Amino acid sequence: MFQPTLTLTVNNAKTALEAGLRAIEGGQAEIDLAQLTVLDSAAVATLLAWQRAARQRGSTLHFKNLPDTLQSLAALYGVDKLLHSGDTARATDSRVDLPPH
Repeated sequence: MFQPTLTLTVNNAKTALEAGLRAIEGGQAEIDLAQLTVLDSAAVATLLAWQRAARQRGSTLHFKNLPDTLQSLAALYGVDKLLHSGDTARATDSRVDLPPH
């Protein structure tokens, strides 16, 4: 199971993103975030990119041990359900609070 290191911020997001993408390409379906202690909004973007990559491969990605700080940031940006669902497409389709364009 893939586990990012202690830090996932703008300073190392590219490296973490690439490592996660390699893990997903290798068949990983679960990412354990238990060791993640320092993060910023780049962590949210990275997790969403991992979800998108897994979906493009036709697989479902699950996140284990989401830190409270990460859950709070995801809720602030309105994407918390996407990180918990494991299926970004289905979670996005279920939103009814957005007005039509």
